[in-house]
Amino acid sequence: MTDNVQGSVAQQVGRNAEPASNSRSGRRLRHLFPGSDRIIGIAGLTLVLVAWELSVHWLDVPSYVLPSIEEVARSLASGLFVSPADRTGYYLPLWSTLSNTAIGYVIGTVLAIVLGSLMAEFRAVEKLLMPYAFALQSLPKVAIAPLIVIWCGFGDSSKIAMAALLTFFPVLVNTFAGIQSTESSKIDLMASLSASRLETYWNVKLPSAAPFIFAGLEMGIVYALLGTIVAEYLGAQQGIGVTIMQAEAVTDVPTVFAVLVILGCVGVGMHLAISAIKAKVIRW
Repeated sequence: MTDNVQGSVAQQVGRNAEPASNSRSGRRLRHLFPGSDRIIGIAGLTLVLVAWELSVHWLDVPSYVLPSIEEVARSLASGLFVSPADRTGYYLPLWSTLSNTAIGYVIGTVLAIVLGSLMAEFRAVEKLLMPYAFALQSLPKVAIAPLIVIWCGFGDSSKIAMAALLTFFPVLVNTFAGIQSTESSKIDLMASLSASRLETYWNVKLPSAAPFIFAGLEMGIVYALLGTIVAEYLGAQQGIGVTIMQAEAVTDVPTVFAVLVILGCVGVGMHLAISAIKAKVIRW
């Protein structure tokens, strides 16, 4: 009987030790090859570029369907290696898009955090606003965008409004969920210290919700950029979306690909910026 128990315990210990051993092995490999993740990323990008170039040259894909890397690089160079004030370059349209994205992102974030906090703190506010918030989110933004352009005009206002609208919901939901998930023991501790509702919110609930809020902010920054570009497609005088439409009108596919490369790099940069702020704010 004792031997059977000891054997079962030994088997269980062995099974539990396997993941730990594998984890230690993974850490040792990462220690021996510190740049392995970067090497894998570069290798993946290289394979994509090689497949792209082979598809163009070996399969004779027309340039209006898939331009070569050389053509895209020329379009990038023609728009980047110019004066920032040159209207033929990418800097002015990109600045117009990013500035409106940033303004709309800030507006949407502030409104979402305030309303999400009120909904989490007051049950009546949650019952009043939550159905409308979900109803608004369920509507297709492409259908709402023409109305926003009509209401706000063809200038920067419509772009800011679209960016704020697409930022609002993910930040709202994450703020609400983060505050609701605060540990009750911490709230009870603040109550035992005779802390006010505002003190409990500021010192306990908001820090507990910070990881959730930053998850919403990371999604919101990408949605804000998409909303701005959608508004530019529907009617704008300047912006990177206008540049894409002008290139599509004359079947300048290399320029379209060049702008998409720029937008991809900008999206990655914005995500890294939010992640850097998150690392500084959420030190724990």
